[in-house]
Amino acid sequence: MTARPHLVVLDGYTMGQDLSWQALADLGPLTVYDRTPAEQVLERCQGAQVLLTNKTVLDAAVINALPDLACILVLATGYNVVDIAAAAGRGIPVCNVPGYSPPAVAQHVFSVVLEMFSHTARHARAVAEGRWSASPDFCFWDAPVVELAGKTFGVVGFGAIGQRVAELAHAFDMRVLAHVPRPKPAPGYEPFAFAGLEELFAQSDVVSLHCPLTADNENLVDARLLKLMKPTARLVNTARGPLVDEAALAAALTAGRLAGAALDVVRVEPIQPDNPLLHAPGCIITPHVAWASLEARTRLMDGVAANLRAFLEGSPQNVVNGVVSGPL
Repeated sequence: MTARPHLVVLDGYTMGQDLSWQALADLGPLTVYDRTPAEQVLERCQGAQVLLTNKTVLDAAVINALPDLACILVLATGYNVVDIAAAAGRGIPVCNVPGYSPPAVAQHVFSVVLEMFSHTARHARAVAEGRWSASPDFCFWDAPVVELAGKTFGVVGFGAIGQRVAELAHAFDMRVLAHVPRPKPAPGYEPFAFAGLEELFAQSDVVSLHCPLTADNENLVDARLLKLMKPTARLVNTARGPLVDEAALAAALTAGRLAGAALDVVRVEPIQPDNPLLHAPGCIITPHVAWASLEARTRLMDGVAANLRAFLEGSPQNVVNGVVSGPL
């Protein structure tokens, strides 16, 4: 492999237009594509020693057709768009960037939780529409404002993001429940408890998803779990869209069996016009933006550059597929 590898970024637009790629360009010739359609992936990857992707799929067929490929860097924490087994079979490390987004995602979670409980935007819109001016009273509301204090907040998945979200829930004087597949140390605050999935859904006033998508948990939140939730409860998903059975969630919201939901991710992105959640009552949908604060994206870019430097020095870091040897 050359000392200055050819670097190809397949979907750089997702990083925004307000960041510099110079830290990567300093390490090798750099080509950045804003977006890469599936039919152009193989063509654009030809000759690259290092590929960088956020959501552009690198499957086994592509990986095995690139003899020069030596490393794949994921511009994210999740790496399900890369066939990591195929890369491992070729001795190609796949490196992600953990830990860059917890502050941004946790902030987003509580921005939508507060909206669902306080209805700030709804009441501001009412003022703009002249309804306060026309009111005979010094105040009015057309949706109940409900305090978070004393409510139960359920966190499914207790990694860095889930733990940060739980800390904020605790700061709002909420009881925290967490569900994890394997035992973890409990945080140093109370009230807190680990709980089974059914118990968590049944007891929580808010359920927030913070687990990775795996072959075993697609449609984790299905009609059965939704039926366990209180009719006054809310569901938040900033993890992965396929964790939720969207038709079942839309049905629960429409029937009034659930008070609300806030989704930053959906099964097919961008969201399709026929997605049943677009017209479900009490459903807030944002465009996969929870991770995207300037500060988080800056940490992500710094992390990708650090991963590339580590690879070039012969000690790949943040490797997700077990390939720990570098090119030197």
